[in-house]
Amino acid sequence: MSENKEGDLRVWWIPQMPGKAFNVPVADIKQAKFLLDALAKYDIFQLENNIKPDYCNGGGLEVFVDREWIEWQSDDGLEIDEVDENGGEL
Repeated sequence: MSENKEGDLRVWWIPQMPGKAFNVPVADIKQAKFLLDALAKYDIFQLENNIKPDYCNGGGLEVFVDREWIEWQSDDGLEIDEVDENGGEL
């Protein structure tokens, strides 16, 4: 496993609260948005097709800063669900 570097990004996802999050490294905001959208759609698909009876999920994007993972925000203070694939306001 490689060492985390300043500025690295990772998506976190909890498919069923209160559960443990799993993390997936991503290259940029565009990839993070794509992955978060896919995970959310997958949970909806499972619910609509009676694969699981219900769920309460959650996810987001973290950035590695000062040797720790913190929740990512844009330069304007927006969170990942408030920005487009380029980090601009929705």
